[in-house]
Amino acid sequence: MLFYITNIKQLNGILPQDTSFLKGEEMNTITHIKDAFLCLKDDLIYSFGTMSEIPTIKKGDVVIDASNKMVFPSWCDSHTHLVFAAPRQEEFVDRINGLSYEEIALKGGGILNSAKKLAETSEDKLFNDALIRLKEIEQLGTGAVEIKSGYGLSLEAEIKMLKVIQRLKSASNLLIKTTFLGAHAIPEKFKTDRTTYINLIIEEMLPLIKKNNLADFIDVFCETNYFTPQETTQILEAGAKIGLKPKIHVNQFTSIGGIQTGLKNNALSVDHLEVMTDKDILDIAKSKTMATLLPSCSFFLSIPYAPAKKLINKNLPIALASDYNPGSTPSGNMNFVISLACIKMRLTPEQAINAGTINGAYAMELSDKVGSITVGKKANLFITKPINSIAMLPYSFGNNQIETVILNGKIS
Repeated sequence: MLFYITNIKQLNGILPQDTSFLKGEEMNTITHIKDAFLCLKDDLIYSFGTMSEIPTIKKGDVVIDASNKMVFPSWCDSHTHLVFAAPRQEEFVDRINGLSYEEIALKGGGILNSAKKLAETSEDKLFNDALIRLKEIEQLGTGAVEIKSGYGLSLEAEIKMLKVIQRLKSASNLLIKTTFLGAHAIPEKFKTDRTTYINLIIEEMLPLIKKNNLADFIDVFCETNYFTPQETTQILEAGAKIGLKPKIHVNQFTSIGGIQTGLKNNALSVDHLEVMTDKDILDIAKSKTMATLLPSCSFFLSIPYAPAKKLINKNLPIALASDYNPGSTPSGNMNFVISLACIKMRLTPEQAINAGTINGAYAMELSDKVGSITVGKKANLFITKPINSIAMLPYSFGNNQIETVILNGKIS
């Protein structure tokens, strides 16, 4: 039995199998076919072409008529923190009243606030709440997602978070990658003894993670008042020794050499990048590291947006991700991320969509499986409502233009 989507107004995001990511001018175009069909077999993309080329549909095959509608590969959200214990709406009010993100953190809010709440929450509740969030982003078109720990900040709580993410992999239709972010902040009890906490990460957390195969990547928040470049290198090197590929939070508020630290450690991606020097940009341009930008964090915190256009003009690839978390981005809606990238970063719809699909897949080492319409890739895609052009996705930022979500070859 085959699954056909027929009469597609425009089938978008067609790429060769060997395309890992798009960069620079390559991001300006979305390869497409008008008046198209798409055929799925089991959980994979089987074939596609124009309606004039469609094979004979046999009795028993499933058919969806997509007249006046478009098809896109699912969003690939490569940066989230969606396992958390509770929202932080009180900090939202603090920001309205004039406090900065750093000021809130210094008075016990921020990451440490989430860590305190998570320590008091059972694994089952964390799992059930996170599964609801996953189902929500699934219906908004996300088909692959990376989830970080980092709200534990103790051996027991970090392992609890990573176990929750493992359970989510089994319970969800999404492709999920796991990142260990024990170096998200220094816990209060270690404020005057940073070395002891870093040793706890390296000597106790990482061996348990290796023993139980609990993570794919390792991440560090390399930023003023968090972890220094030297500490970041120490942690990333320890993670690499047990097979965890580095990713890094960097340049959210200051440029302190964190990008260079990530590049030196062969980071898969450097994420945030709201504050960039010319040297930072030139250094990334010499690498295969993905620059991952998080515009909804800038929107929510009222901080600068990453220089997306400047990066693309330097022939770099960029990815877009949601940064879904309770403190700085309480939303995993990738459609809004795409809109913000166009409205605030001045990306074209083509650039933004490529950044949220194939390039996001690369930032999770999944570009061989998802992120484009390619024969043999996972049948993770969505069908829009009737729309006139791809620009309708970012243009109608307050409306959901997705009508049907298909994951693993089945209607979700």
